[in-house]
Amino acid sequence: MAKASLMALVLKAVCISCLSSFALAAEKLNVVGKVYCDTCRVEFETKLSEPISGATVKLECKKEKDDAVTFSREAVTNATGGYNIPVEGDHDEEICSVRVDKSPRPDCNERMEAWEKSRVELSGNDGLADPTRTANNLGFKKKEALPGCTQVLKEMGFPMGKVEPVP
Repeated sequence: MAKASLMALVLKAVCISCLSSFALAAEKLNVVGKVYCDTCRVEFETKLSEPISGATVKLECKKEKDDAVTFSREAVTNATGGYNIPVEGDHDEEICSVRVDKSPRPDCNERMEAWEKSRVELSGNDGLADPTRTANNLGFKKKEALPGCTQVLKEMGFPMGKVEPVP
């Protein structure tokens, strides 16, 4: 009798777990991320990097077969450079990515090829329990490197004299 009760309890727990997974799949997903200014022009973040408030980012999902856009939404970054994009629908069979669109800073608006977009998985069927998807940080380069960059890069283990702009 105790074994039957235990089995019933385990079966109930498994069913509840499965139902919560289905409920999460129907739930809206959110894409979050950050946009920064690469103040050292090295195309990665340093302690001198600055968040960009008011930058525009765009999330797009496209069909793999023909590149047809199935979902598109823009967002503007907050004071800390962060953004949150609510996503409607499941995009399991699509390629989705967030890209930087515009920087409000005239001194920091050069695109960085490596960090101008980030792919994100937007499916409730991907095994992730959390509805929040975090994109890689994206950024723009400052027109001229800050004076303290050489020292910061030396501290990071990059032996160099003067910081040269990346073409």
